[in-house]
Amino acid sequence: MQTANIQTIATQPFDDQRPGTSGLRKKVDIFQQPHYLENFVQAIFDTQPELAGGLLILGGDGRFHNDVAIATILRMAAANGVARVMVGQHGYLSTPAVSHLIRKYHAQGGIILSASHNPGGPQGDFGIKFNIANGGPAPETVTEAIYTATRSITRYRRLSDAAPPIDQCGAFQLGGMRVEIIDPVADYAELMTRLFDFDAMREWIASGHQLRFDAMHAITGPYARHLFVDLLGTPEEWILNATPLPDFGGGHPDPNLKHAAKLVNLTKGDQGVDFAAASDGDGDRNMILGRDCFVTPSDSLAILTANAALAPGYREGARGVARSMPTSQAVDRVAERLGIPHYETPTGWKYFGNLLDAGLITFCGEESFGTGSDHVREKDGLWAVLFWLNLLAASGNSVADLLKAHWREYGRNYYTRHDYEGIDSELAGQLMEDLRARLGQLPGQRFDERTVRWADDFAYTDPVDASRSTHQGLRIGFDDGARIVLRLSGTGTQGATLRLYLEKLETNPDEVTRDTQEVMQPLIQIADQLAEIRSRTGRQAPDVIT
Repeated sequence: MQTANIQTIATQPFDDQRPGTSGLRKKVDIFQQPHYLENFVQAIFDTQPELAGGLLILGGDGRFHNDVAIATILRMAAANGVARVMVGQHGYLSTPAVSHLIRKYHAQGGIILSASHNPGGPQGDFGIKFNIANGGPAPETVTEAIYTATRSITRYRRLSDAAPPIDQCGAFQLGGMRVEIIDPVADYAELMTRLFDFDAMREWIASGHQLRFDAMHAITGPYARHLFVDLLGTPEEWILNATPLPDFGGGHPDPNLKHAAKLVNLTKGDQGVDFAAASDGDGDRNMILGRDCFVTPSDSLAILTANAALAPGYREGARGVARSMPTSQAVDRVAERLGIPHYETPTGWKYFGNLLDAGLITFCGEESFGTGSDHVREKDGLWAVLFWLNLLAASGNSVADLLKAHWREYGRNYYTRHDYEGIDSELAGQLMEDLRARLGQLPGQRFDERTVRWADDFAYTDPVDASRSTHQGLRIGFDDGARIVLRLSGTGTQGATLRLYLEKLETNPDEVTRDTQEVMQPLIQIADQLAEIRSRTGRQAPDVIT
């Protein structure tokens, strides 16, 4: 390694660099502070010695500050002995694409620059996370080591040479390090063609079916153009908001019914499109829509598991499935029918990694619009969209017909999530603590026509390595199988987001097509009675309902 151009820069620790469930996320102006990004990146290199002499994958979702951060990280990687970096052209790489590249090229890790579904722009959010050699998010042992290193850091290293532009594919030397600028889409698209029946999907489109995909001016635009326009033959105009923009066009790159309302409107009525979908800032989330219908992420996981054999990459079906604890139990019912194991994990994709690596599961998902499989170690938005399109083409059914058929066969887990955003963190924490303290008193108490059967603070023991995770969300179960869950989200950058999850199983085939919010009204009232959400927060309604 060349050393003549390596600078050692004195620095001091910041006290707010503990990574959350998806890395370190802060406002852009915090990351723009001198030494802030550098301290965190140096902590990665200091705690991950395998990167020295190894291969690093680097990319992000194109949000504001992405280009500056990539140039900084390239200079630091060269100074810290990384032998080779693969970086997406323009700095673009979706989160699932990074996971795939790590696995395909046997990299020692990857750095992803994104705040996922959070807003971008100069006043928006920025984020950074490290993925380990299996392609998945760093587990707590790694993130805690990184955080510990940030608390005592005194210096970081960087190359004095500036990083050249990365707007053209090719290769160059930066100090003693080789930098390869790659097509961000090619490897990922090749993987998708091996998993799904592109011939059947082309025929479905050619037969007159209409679809729309909303990239939300985020990372999946280039991916969607290639997959849908180049490979499936859709008109270019079917890909909405396809150009990545640093501020996501002023929008909120979160694929839900509120932030993708224009897409939802395209599915309404007799003239509505047959299929519509959206993905988020870094490409790992998805929203699935049919004509006049919305597929909850919980139902999506269950339906894909039940119909796995319709996709070429999953002809043998699923070995097992896993869901995050707040996700509805719909997939559990499918797994029990299929005779395969199912697992309930804390929220955070990293908890699926051990199960996937051990070969215990094929599919996994979270209610927060994340679905995935053993093809990568991240949730994957476009993978889920293609799987649904493959399912439509192979079955000949509409989205609505597939939903109704599934509910009639397995029952319907009516399910909704209510988000109360930007709540004072201390107030939200006290609300949770007060309810946690009362959990032991709840069993046996009656609320309207329901009686609490059990209540707990969810804890998880990993079946692979026996690691233990506690305080993962408050669960209250009733005698009719209904369930209330409360937890604080770790993905925001301002205040706290209180998430309330409500679930009710309906097995009467004549009662499975009712309006979800109407069905949930009794549970909503019980939840407010238990947690005192309105009286404590002053909020009369949630900010987002999904």
